[in-house]
Amino acid sequence: MAKKISILIVDDEESVRDSLYNWFIEDGYQVECAENAKKALAILESGNYDIILADIKMPGMDGLEMLKRIKFLRKDSIVIIMTAFATVDTAVQALKDGAFDYVTKPFDPDDLSHLIRNASKQIALMDENETLKNQVVSLENVSDLIGQSEAMKKVLREIESVAQSSASVIITGESGTGKELVARAIHSNSSRKFFPMISVHCGALTESLLESELFGHEKGAFTGAVYNRKGRFEMADSGTIFLDEIATISPKMQVELLRVLESKSFVRVGGNKEITSDFRVICATNRDLKTMVEKGIFREDLFYRLNVVNINVPPLRERIEDIPLLVDHFIKKYCLSMNRPIVNIDAIALKRLEEFPFPGNIRELENMVERAIVVGNGKKISIKDLPLGKEIVNTTFESLDDLEKNHIFQILNKYEWNISVSAKALKIDRVTLYNKIKKYGLKPAR
Repeated sequence: MAKKISILIVDDEESVRDSLYNWFIEDGYQVECAENAKKALAILESGNYDIILADIKMPGMDGLEMLKRIKFLRKDSIVIIMTAFATVDTAVQALKDGAFDYVTKPFDPDDLSHLIRNASKQIALMDENETLKNQVVSLENVSDLIGQSEAMKKVLREIESVAQSSASVIITGESGTGKELVARAIHSNSSRKFFPMISVHCGALTESLLESELFGHEKGAFTGAVYNRKGRFEMADSGTIFLDEIATISPKMQVELLRVLESKSFVRVGGNKEITSDFRVICATNRDLKTMVEKGIFREDLFYRLNVVNINVPPLRERIEDIPLLVDHFIKKYCLSMNRPIVNIDAIALKRLEEFPFPGNIRELENMVERAIVVGNGKKISIKDLPLGKEIVNTTFESLDDLEKNHIFQILNKYEWNISVSAKALKIDRVTLYNKIKKYGLKPAR
């Protein structure tokens, strides 16, 4: 057994105590005996026992009264009542008062051993349940949202204030700032935390695929639909659905989404049955939705339905004082995952990171630290280990757009303009990369 079960035997007959003591010691249990209820309660005050076997007829306090007192002190205690005078009334009363079971004298050793094994399984289940509860509680308090800057403190306060409601939230901010981490923090601190948070990256899917992903489909709804499939809204019942890159969805999907948000019901693609789901919606975007509304690109009614609460995640350049904390976090993370000794970063390298504009924000910083640990061979990360690039370090750009344009152009050339591979390297979706290429007028070198 992973845990040695402890048993307290309470009986006024010495022969019974001795017999049970020897049986259970042979079975590998930890055993102690008491000749009456008063002594047993004194023993329980100084220590806990997993299983208590108590005789129902004892001088002074009887077993039923002792059971009530034990349950008052320790509600989850496993108490088994022993009696030579079993009746339906005493059995029912013992069970009503919280007894796990009862046995009659004389005992059958096999039956009694089986009962103790069942009680031990119950204890194991309670221990496992307690462990899981503690893990859930720890998830509430542990977050990758690292930072002590005023900008991050503001975000954390906003998360705390909105978490317990079911209001829709739009999280805004540049790519790589940690918008999904904010969404997960809201979910894990809400009353929905025991149910799933379902994520959908809208920008990575075509309109038809997104419709099937969100609403599900019936078998035969389209070519390749060989079985019924639940949609993300259905899977998020009682939990949270996180819609990333919400600004990329088509006008048709905007209409569909608005209807679902208003009715909390939908029909699978190819189906006719109305399905209801109780979900909370959290969205994220790196675009200005209000401007898109003004231009007629994004529906105004959908915008106000989603934008009940807005949380803006600041770019890394606006929270420079958090860079040392983030660097320390990523060093520990990747040293542990690579099974390497924890390294430090020298002051010059850290200062260079604090001066770097980080167009890719925290995601770019994390990539830099990971690479530095891979290529470095010393006890400290130095400036030569950081992938800042000579062309970036020694070149002055007039704007962040120029810097971003240069970085994207280098990555595209590195991967021979393979959009999927380049988007993965940049840690953005293909649609976002296409938009950047169009924005900066980038073309392959001839």
